[in-house]
Amino acid sequence: MQRKGARGGGGTDDVEAVLDGLFTTPPSDFVARREQLAAAARTAGRDEDARRIHAARRPTLAAWAANLLLRSRPRESGQFLELGQALRKAHRELDPAAVRELSTQRRQIVAALSRQAAELALDAGHRLSDAVQNEVTATLQAVLADPEAADQWATGRLDGALTPPSDFPSGLAPRSAARRVPPRSTAPAPPARPAQEDELARRRREHRERLAQARRTAEAATRELHDRRAEHATAEGSAERAREARERAQQEVDEAEQRLRRTREALRAATRDERQAEEDHRTAAEALARAERDARQAGREVERLGRSPVK
Repeated sequence: MQRKGARGGGGTDDVEAVLDGLFTTPPSDFVARREQLAAAARTAGRDEDARRIHAARRPTLAAWAANLLLRSRPRESGQFLELGQALRKAHRELDPAAVRELSTQRRQIVAALSRQAAELALDAGHRLSDAVQNEVTATLQAVLADPEAADQWATGRLDGALTPPSDFPSGLAPRSAARRVPPRSTAPAPPARPAQEDELARRRREHRERLAQARRTAEAATRELHDRRAEHATAEGSAERAREARERAQQEVDEAEQRLRRTREALRAATRDERQAEEDHRTAAEALARAERDARQAGREVERLGRSPVK
């Protein structure tokens, strides 16, 4: 069931392995992991791989547990698929002894595998509720009863729980068996059913089909809602971080503007002080010059008086 021969270089096997791993990712992490893988494929120039990855639908919890069971228990899963083939063959061939024997195995194996799926889910951090556990059991029963369901589960990429057919009381015979023509016999043919019974059966079948389709539509809508909620939460987180970054930047701008205003005020004060100092310097220089002139004049007067003594 695990794909083999994955090659490097962006081959087809690579994206198949990526998808296999993606569908064993817990549903709570599925969308983020899917977008990460799709982005990596686009960056590597593998646009078609990116498209396929992005188109993967988020599985329900029951579908994820069933996928996890298939990937984690390949030997038991292979035997389970073989049991389904044998059981459907016994029903087609109307072999009561084989049906009884296989049905006993079926009940035991379904219960065991359902428990294993719950244990695997718990080990991965998700406890399955009783309702989800019942969906896992129903999926396994569908795999035994319906070859199409078996093929879907064998891919390991279920995105929703499977429902076993209800055409027969056992819930295990494939739908095609309802139209099986019995072998010719010398015994007289059973009497034909009244037309009203045929009409009632038809209406019930159509009702079951409409109900199954409505359930699939509801499941798809629920998955879409979960995806959109996850994307909205991611976008909301990004917007909040952007707002916080803008507020920090605005605060830094405000602080820088305040520092600039203080610096300009200090510059203006320093300019005024410089002008005042220059004016004081000029005044002091003029006073010094006058003092020097007065000193020279006084010196000359002293010298003159010294050369002319009083008589």
